[in-house]
Amino acid sequence: MKPDRVGRFLRQGLFAAFFCVANAMPGMAAPLQLPAIVEPAGQEHHLGKIVFVELVTPDLAAAKKFYAGLFGWTYRDIQAGGTKYAEAFLDGRPVSGLMHKDVPAGEHRQPVWLSFFAVGDVDAAKKIAVQNGAKVLFEPHNVPNRGQEAVFADPQGAVFVALASSSGDPPDVLAAPGEWIWSSLITSDPDAGAAFYQKLFNYEVFELPSTPGVQHLLLASDDYARASVNTLPVNIPKARPHWLNYVRVEDAVKMSAKVVELGGRVLVEPQVDRHGGKVAVVADPLGAPFGLLEWPDAESKEVPSE
Repeated sequence: MKPDRVGRFLRQGLFAAFFCVANAMPGMAAPLQLPAIVEPAGQEHHLGKIVFVELVTPDLAAAKKFYAGLFGWTYRDIQAGGTKYAEAFLDGRPVSGLMHKDVPAGEHRQPVWLSFFAVGDVDAAKKIAVQNGAKVLFEPHNVPNRGQEAVFADPQGAVFVALASSSGDPPDVLAAPGEWIWSSLITSDPDAGAAFYQKLFNYEVFELPSTPGVQHLLLASDDYARASVNTLPVNIPKARPHWLNYVRVEDAVKMSAKVVELGGRVLVEPQVDRHGGKVAVVADPLGAPFGLLEWPDAESKEVPSE
């Protein structure tokens, strides 16, 4: 159903420099008037849903050009306190945020798409996360229009953001092509990883069929599939646990070729996924990795309750 073998093909060192979030994220403390997660504000709340994905990049102009050319995204630029930010739209719907963050001379940091998970109380989430082995990279803080958020590294080192949205969470509807549709945790210990996020977000965890030596776990809440947990490849010693986000596309082969035309790279060639569509992993021209995933309209993300 979901990507389960992506991790084994990741190139050596791709995530070895998986961005120093502890240094990158303080830029978010600038007095930016960031867009609300839901406009107009709603009343829906979905614990554990990935409600937003945000790029931290050293070249905002180049990133905007690449994703506009690839997915047709348009932008609304925001700037305050020396921080540059762009809100990305697809057909008038907000899909992402892109933030500029300089890299100090002589340093190499991997640009990254950060995953924001919905919580009701960030301080309570912090307590649970720390009690279960997570590290706090950026303490809970309020962001105008957006709500309260904090940045963590899970016990295996994968970075994520907990967000209590002040405008509610987006409804559970199937993403359109060009929008984010799935996220996978690629980790050294899938069982431990799933257990950590289950305690934090009260997920149901399902083990799906996979190949020997590779695990594929499904995380669900509100009877809706939220993410998967997959085995980190043991044959790539420099690979690090990480969250990988996927954009829905109609043709992964054509879109992978377009990535290359626009200056990006194909990290995992398109291959048939368990649900019959194709999946690929690519990187933008600055190196930020993300996935391309075909998803049939007939396939729901609902998980039947037992």
